[in-house]
Amino acid sequence: MSVTILNHQQIEQLLPMNECIHVMERAFVALARGDVDQPLRTVFRPPGVQGVMAMMPTFRGGGTPLFGLKAICVFPGNAAIGKDAHQGAVILFDGRTGELRAIVNASAITAIRTAAVSGLATRVLATTDASTLAIIGAGVQARAHLEAIACVRQLSRVRVAANRKESAERFVREMKSRAPCEIEAVDSSEAAVRNAQIIVTATTSRDPVVRREWVAHGAHINAIGTFSPKARELDTATMVTGSLFVDRRESAFNEAGDYLIAAAEGAIGPENIRAELGEVLIGKHPGRKTRNEITIFKSLGLAMEDLAAAEYCYRKACELNKGASVSL
Repeated sequence: MSVTILNHQQIEQLLPMNECIHVMERAFVALARGDVDQPLRTVFRPPGVQGVMAMMPTFRGGGTPLFGLKAICVFPGNAAIGKDAHQGAVILFDGRTGELRAIVNASAITAIRTAAVSGLATRVLATTDASTLAIIGAGVQARAHLEAIACVRQLSRVRVAANRKESAERFVREMKSRAPCEIEAVDSSEAAVRNAQIIVTATTSRDPVVRREWVAHGAHINAIGTFSPKARELDTATMVTGSLFVDRRESAFNEAGDYLIAAAEGAIGPENIRAELGEVLIGKHPGRKTRNEITIFKSLGLAMEDLAAAEYCYRKACELNKGASVSL
């Protein structure tokens, strides 16, 4: 049995952002049509450890059935030592025989596919002329999201805020040559968010970094930074006012602190979730209905996204003879 192994750099070469957005679109359509099975992720939190391990299995049927498993450790403190917070692997198994097919770097997959899903949501939900982008956070996901949003909207200005101004300034220096427009570091989340037409929250904060009074009418928000029931990036007023879309309802009801905390306060309920992204893509829900409504996409990250992205890299690597092949 031959197994393909792909490292971080190879994933980045094989999975350009614009291509990944299309891969994610096909994956969400498959989910909406019932071609994907996946349980909730299992998160293991040993006491006294500054990180967690998450196990994310999935199965996709069809002509080339596949099992996928992402085993990943999330250590938020890694940013301080120059490492990605997400460390692990995505493993692919043949859906007919169970044979191991590929082991690919999960840090690169997670960074690219998460931003690609936000790009897809922005393409579908933001106003067509949205051009000003606010990014809260200055880490790996912030960088990937700048690229993803630029794939689906013609940006005229980008404002970046982080816990420390120097982090935002470093982000600007590193991304200036790759940004499609003017990009600047600002002093606060409020300064970034006010008048922005597209907002990305990519933080590890447990408390809101966006408040309703800062958000312009007609803005679209991608809230991607947390997957803990006890942490949120958006305040309750924003959740109440906004039209809420999710990657998957079951995940939102069990993992999305942005939703769960506001629901525990009695401010919102299941009826506030307008649709899953895949339901919008297949025409089951219209998505944005008015120009002035605030749309929110709460992204938790799904195992089927990892499977789809890893499979794309695996198939492409086989065609191009990339990666290492190991016999087991």
